[in-house]
Amino acid sequence: MTYVAGSPEDFLAVRHLTLRGSQAEIGHALGAEVKARSDWSPSPLDPAVAKARRTWFARNWPQYAARTAGFAEAHGFPADAAVSFDDASALPAGSGCSALWTGSELGRNYDFFTMSWTQLGAVLAGEEPVDDGTVPMASRPYVLTTIPDDGIASTSLTMSTMDGGTEGVNEAGLVVSLLMAEVETAMPLDHGPQAGLSVLQVCRYLLDTCETVDEAKEAMMLAKQYAHGAPCHYIVADASGRGFVYERGAHDVEYFVEVADGPLCVTNHLLHRHPDLDALPEDTPETMRTYERLRTITKEADAGPRDALDAVSFAVEPGAPWRTLWRSVLDPAARTLSTRFYLGDGENGTTRHTPELTFGVSR
Repeated sequence: MTYVAGSPEDFLAVRHLTLRGSQAEIGHALGAEVKARSDWSPSPLDPAVAKARRTWFARNWPQYAARTAGFAEAHGFPADAAVSFDDASALPAGSGCSALWTGSELGRNYDFFTMSWTQLGAVLAGEEPVDDGTVPMASRPYVLTTIPDDGIASTSLTMSTMDGGTEGVNEAGLVVSLLMAEVETAMPLDHGPQAGLSVLQVCRYLLDTCETVDEAKEAMMLAKQYAHGAPCHYIVADASGRGFVYERGAHDVEYFVEVADGPLCVTNHLLHRHPDLDALPEDTPETMRTYERLRTITKEADAGPRDALDAVSFAVEPGAPWRTLWRSVLDPAARTLSTRFYLGDGENGTTRHTPELTFGVSR
């Protein structure tokens, strides 16, 4: 484990963790990392839910089932304990992201709150947030490179949880990223983990189990999923140049949005409901400029993902508790994840960033 960007004195302190071995050994190492650096503890579950989760993972995502057994051992629990070892917490209302697939690179901005969980809770309750000394929610991300003896190697970026990810690339050249799908209606719910995949686990699930977009499509259709009040959609592509956006609509109907030519762009509204770029609704204070951002990155896509994403990066606004925390470009041909991280605000409305850092997936 190494610090690769920022420090505890900056807004972001990014760690890079590279793990090799069996899936269980990798899970044990992840569990040990959590145990050494936080006071997190697993949440109790209804035994029936816990059993259903173990069964689903064993059947559909055996790599995760093996890692969970190692994680449990690191925390002194048996593998069949009626507890949850994942932090599948809600993506709070108000986060926004932008992404595009150019046919050769997948780029994304990760836009999120700069507050702690307790400060966000105060805001959602209509109260004035106060500094309670805890770090902001997304200020300690990890880049996780896992190279298992018995599976597909990958590099992913995660906001906070060790079992999930916001984007990533695997050794076969599959790239994937999540974005909030309905920013206007997203509200955190208080139910716990269910059997199946949380929104944050989907990226890791695809990276662990799929090598092509066709395999990813089938995997998404076979997966049982649940959202903590913040439904997401996913942009997926591979080294062949093909890509799609996966969405779930009303009555859990599944959609795969693709384009015959040109860029595939996505922000924070459901594409299948608004297929005509020229007929997008007007933004409101609740939409986080999702329609404007989609029009802009589509227009700027020919300049490349970096310039297109910079054109929709969140500017410093007085009192606005969110920033573009990182900008990633995933290259399926090179099997790399290249990210520029936000370190804090500068002078005269500017922001400070790291240089772009590149992480590979080489064995």
